[in-house]
Amino acid sequence: MALLAGCTEARGGTPHVAARAGSVETPSPSPSPTSATPTPLPKGTPTAKALTAGRRVGAIFSHDTSGTHFCTGSTVDSPNHNLIITAAHCLHGGKGSDYTSDLVFVPGYHDGKAPYGVWKIRSLLVDTRWAHDSDEDLDVGFAIVAPLNGRNVGDVVGVNTLGIDPGFRNVVRVTGYPMRSDKPVTCVNATAKEDTYQLRFACNGYFPGTSGSPWLADFDPDRGGRVVGVIGGREEGGDEDDISYSSYFDDDVKHLYDEAVRESASPQ
Repeated sequence: MALLAGCTEARGGTPHVAARAGSVETPSPSPSPTSATPTPLPKGTPTAKALTAGRRVGAIFSHDTSGTHFCTGSTVDSPNHNLIITAAHCLHGGKGSDYTSDLVFVPGYHDGKAPYGVWKIRSLLVDTRWAHDSDEDLDVGFAIVAPLNGRNVGDVVGVNTLGIDPGFRNVVRVTGYPMRSDKPVTCVNATAKEDTYQLRFACNGYFPGTSGSPWLADFDPDRGGRVVGVIGGREEGGDEDDISYSSYFDDDVKHLYDEAVRESASPQ
């Protein structure tokens, strides 16, 4: 079932931007799976498995890789290929707080290595309702990544697309970086409705550090997938490591994405 959500104006909020703004781009069409065979779903609650890396998903660090990675992010399509998506609480502390500063995104990070480089984040964007009230239904954020060696991050590692109004049930691949490990973990399962603006995903192993992990539908190793959620939302992603949540990606998230696209097109 698809949720028909109200627009940003109807729900009474606007994006809370950390810099300037330019033009809009609609997300690219979703990639199609390469096989007609559906992914078999696990019985019961599975456990995430450690894997080496996926180049479109990465760890978010403060300053550089000498510190602790505290969240997870993913590239998402935009005209300049310089956007990542994560949880809002990874970028802004919510009510009574402010934006986090001096962040880097390290795609494909593993075992202390940065195979695709360490990318400085130059601008952050969350919805005002997260910034002012810690609204768990809007725990989604975008970050603009500065070029590295004259190239943008999406041109180096590829991009995932953004899935708006995806419905409550999607088979997704969720990859994240627990703080306790230098390898990401991955699990595949179906999402379910938790509440009007919340999705639920059941899998063991999503410890602190996996906030912002993308929920990828229609995943293909070469072409990426469609981001239909990120670990966040209720209880900032969940108080237990076997159930994770995501804010539902409705028109408000699309509006936030559009603002991020405008900002990403502006000069540094």
